[in-house]
Amino acid sequence: MKFAVVTLCTDDWREFAEVTDANKKEYCDRHGYKFISKIGEPFYTRFHYGDPHLKPMGWEWGFERAFAFRDAFQSYPECDWVYFSDTDALITNHTRPLDKIVDNRYHIILAADINGTNCGNLFIRNSDIGRGFVDSMIGAMPAYRDKKSPPAWFGMDVWGATVCYNTIEGKKKNIPKPETWKDLLKPAYKGQIVMPNPASSGTGFFDVTAWLTLWGDDNGKGGGWKFMDGLHENIAQYTHSGSKPCNMAASGEYVVGISFEYRANTNKAKGAPIDLVFPKEGLGWDLEAFAIHKGTKHLAAAKKLADWASSKDAMKLYGKNFAITAQPGVAEPLANVPKDYEARLVKMDFVATAAARERVLDEWNKRYNAKSEPKK
Repeated sequence: MKFAVVTLCTDDWREFAEVTDANKKEYCDRHGYKFISKIGEPFYTRFHYGDPHLKPMGWEWGFERAFAFRDAFQSYPECDWVYFSDTDALITNHTRPLDKIVDNRYHIILAADINGTNCGNLFIRNSDIGRGFVDSMIGAMPAYRDKKSPPAWFGMDVWGATVCYNTIEGKKKNIPKPETWKDLLKPAYKGQIVMPNPASSGTGFFDVTAWLTLWGDDNGKGGGWKFMDGLHENIAQYTHSGSKPCNMAASGEYVVGISFEYRANTNKAKGAPIDLVFPKEGLGWDLEAFAIHKGTKHLAAAKKLADWASSKDAMKLYGKNFAITAQPGVAEPLANVPKDYEARLVKMDFVATAAARERVLDEWNKRYNAKSEPKK
């Protein structure tokens, strides 16, 4: 079996590490193992917990180890196991190889000590389960990343469906505030609804996908299409922007604009006379995400950017505009977005959605495109 041995520490342990690293490198050289030593702080800058009271070598270093494991898996995919060894640990028996210690019936092996277990000496197998455990520690929620291990892409933030309702115009025209999607089928809303064209707007497409998920597709015959047939009767215009419907509702041009929560929350914060409605049946949504383009000539720079894009610092910036970030518990509550917003999101299957996209859009265009605004 092939192994990589990893160790890391902060600068104030450097002198100590020079001794123990020499011990581990000698062992690795003897058995042909890869050896990775990281000294400094912080070398895995993706995790910034933002707590000024945390000292280096505090509990956050457990998560630093997760990134060390991920780097080893990515740098040496041929290795069967990665062994993490704390800086204050020495390998005393250089003749015993690691394959005499690990057991391939398992995926994670901890050391035992007088307190029970000790993750200062930790083996993780380069398997789907082992890599999945590392990915889960790193913090991106499974719903907001590629399901592969390692993932091909990571989510940054979620944007989801929101209905913008102009309270002033609604009162003038005696049009009530909707509570559900199916409320929008009522005659009172005829000619007073604008929404994005799903062929030119991601916001429009996740609306359509959500309705088909909620009420059925059946190749154009399902309940989702019947809902859109009814909605179409009340639609004034399909726009080529996800923001524009809320902007039009905010200005009073129409009473109802189907949009997304960032634009809706921003417009209301600026003083627009709108209420934000999150229909009870469920909300369509999508992700802003990042990935490294295969074959890039600037891999090191791309990795550096990707590391920052998945950091807590970056998530805090996303959270200023979006209610949900890929790392949980980071975003501050937005004033006009309900606390249970995430629970209202429809369960989306992005793989199935992508596979059906062309067919769904062809069907949508045949039925509804006549009401789309002209393209500039």
